[in-house]
Amino acid sequence: MTDSGAFPLPVTGAWRAEDPPGRRQWFTGPGALSLEAGGSLPSYTLAYETWGTLNSDGSNAVLVEHALTGDSHIAGPAEPGHPSAGWWDGLVGPGKALDTNSLFVVAPNVLGGCQGSTGPSSPDPDGRFYGSRFPAVTVRDQVATEAALADALGIERWAGVVGGSMGGMRALEWAVSLPDRVASVLVLASTARASAEQIAWAAPQLHAIRADPGWHGGDYYSSSPGEGPHAGLGVARRIAHVTYRSEPELAQRFGRQPQGSEDPLRRGRFAIESYLDHHADKLVRRFDAGSYVVLTESMNTHDVGRDRGGVGSALSRVRARTVVAGVDSDRLYPLYQSVEIAEGVGGETAVVSSPYGHDSFLIETGQIAALVKSLLG
Repeated sequence: MTDSGAFPLPVTGAWRAEDPPGRRQWFTGPGALSLEAGGSLPSYTLAYETWGTLNSDGSNAVLVEHALTGDSHIAGPAEPGHPSAGWWDGLVGPGKALDTNSLFVVAPNVLGGCQGSTGPSSPDPDGRFYGSRFPAVTVRDQVATEAALADALGIERWAGVVGGSMGGMRALEWAVSLPDRVASVLVLASTARASAEQIAWAAPQLHAIRADPGWHGGDYYSSSPGEGPHAGLGVARRIAHVTYRSEPELAQRFGRQPQGSEDPLRRGRFAIESYLDHHADKLVRRFDAGSYVVLTESMNTHDVGRDRGGVGSALSRVRARTVVAGVDSDRLYPLYQSVEIAEGVGGETAVVSSPYGHDSFLIETGQIAALVKSLLG
């Protein structure tokens, strides 16, 4: 992928220490983090943002978990340090579903991410970029770091944990692994374990990144601008974005229309190709290929039933008031996976009706706000 502007693309879209901090705050873990797959991470830092005020007994805190290429900036405008506006801006603020007049909302950037938390683009304790040396981390490892953050903030029990997609995996893991620390949980467009098809969709994305000559085995952070694995990350985004939307929506919006005056018969693009190119270009400017690999692998290994007697046994641990919602047009996390979670915790599945597919949990603000209110009401 080449830059469409006057300057070459940065090697990584990761946040750097010399960049404006924006609204971020930082928490450094109390020591080495033992990892589920073995070994340890010698130290780690989580970037996070907060809205509202924590009350005296810490009982009004809500944890919001972001999806794969999301981050801690769930509310507020694009500004220095935050290239995009908050991804759930319609839900967080005074008088909104996550009402900051009464709630203390916390959103961390996940371990392995690239927007201020420790990940492949971060320096290790010796000052070298982790790159290929960054260890495999699981959803359970990520939740363990968030539990340490909660301890540091004085939050013994979350009033609610809310997340969609990859964020829904962490929300569910919180309720399973730390049931006494979660009063209520909302799991949106997610699953109790990655399916064969979800892993299959991820495989060509990972291959695309690793096949990019700019990947250098994951150790590309010292490369010159314009020489990062942009093409591979862009292909990965194109593949993923197709799974995030529904076929009827793409047919209605784009059909077989050419892009502007371009002629597909003469190797011009269809409009749908231009749309995917646009989303690929946006991502390579704000995300990191190494984090994309690490987080995709953590999603692939997600299974709340691992070493717990299976999914059913794991879900029986949940004591939180639970709302599980799936999207009727979601082809990446189909509705039956939400049903499995709901039945496992003895509840019912709420259905978000939308033509937008998996991305509906980011788009259907009114329906999601109603679910949040029902959770916390």
